[in-house]
Amino acid sequence: MVSLANVLLFLGSIGGTELILILFILLIFFGAKRIPELARGLGRGIREFKDATREVKENIEESVKEDSKK
Repeated sequence: MVSLANVLLFLGSIGGTELILILFILLIFFGAKRIPELARGLGRGIREFKDATREVKENIEESVKEDSKK
């Protein structure tokens, strides 16, 4: 079983050459027209995730404040 720490260590060791190679492969597979669409979709997904985590955090803080008032 692969642990999260091993995955993060792997991602931390990606250098410039590897990053350029990955981007080149993405360009070959998806083409120049599809990459901006994919990036926008990824950005929207990240934004929705951040918004959801912020809402959960606010709900937890509100419930803690209500419990402390009682």
